[in-house]
Amino acid sequence: MNYYNNDYDRGYTEATMSAADYMARTYRWMAGGLAVTFGVALLTAATPLFYLVNSLYLLLTIAELGLVFFLSARIQQMSVGTARGVFLAYSALNGMVLSYYFLLFSVGTLVMAFLSTAVYFGLMAFYGHTTNRDLTSWGPKLMMGLIAMLITGLVGSLFGFGIGSVLLYCGIGLVVFMLLTAYDTQKLHQMYAYYSMDSALAEKASVYGALTLYLDFINIFLFVLRLLGMGGRSNND
Repeated sequence: MNYYNNDYDRGYTEATMSAADYMARTYRWMAGGLAVTFGVALLTAATPLFYLVNSLYLLLTIAELGLVFFLSARIQQMSVGTARGVFLAYSALNGMVLSYYFLLFSVGTLVMAFLSTAVYFGLMAFYGHTTNRDLTSWGPKLMMGLIAMLITGLVGSLFGFGIGSVLLYCGIGLVVFMLLTAYDTQKLHQMYAYYSMDSALAEKASVYGALTLYLDFINIFLFVLRLLGMGGRSNND
């Protein structure tokens, strides 16, 4: 979402949104998206819907990526209701795609991964919210890290990873998305500063902010889940 634009200079007549309300809305939407994702994942894994999702896995993955790009590119032009709908649709699609993990891992492992993720995410979000340090310089470095991880993941899917390589990959991924959590949390304040004078734009910005935090949380959860799953398998060997 490009919040460095001329919209801020137009002079709005709508009521402003307080910073506290903006942050609360952002976290409520993020929590709502997570609830939809985990609810849909559980429903899919427990019903024959899983077989349909499994057969359409690639199509669903492309669709959810398309929704993310669409929301990011068009959120300023769409209505608040449409932005919310797209975010919830993405959350539901992602739940279908992630339903595989609800069959692969035990309930205990899933709960432990979620609680661990909540702690990691909460600590980094708190840091991003309270630190006086400008984290803007982290952006390009974290983006390079994400690109490197994407390439490494593609290579690994083609040629395979050893156990040590998987542990290293998951550990680096966990660190990258924890740092992204702090960076994205601080960026929420910047977005509020640009859109606070218009409640509709601020509401859409909160939905976009919820999406970025949602993605951070989900990725931390998946890396923690894989690490816990590997630990469980190692203990069983």
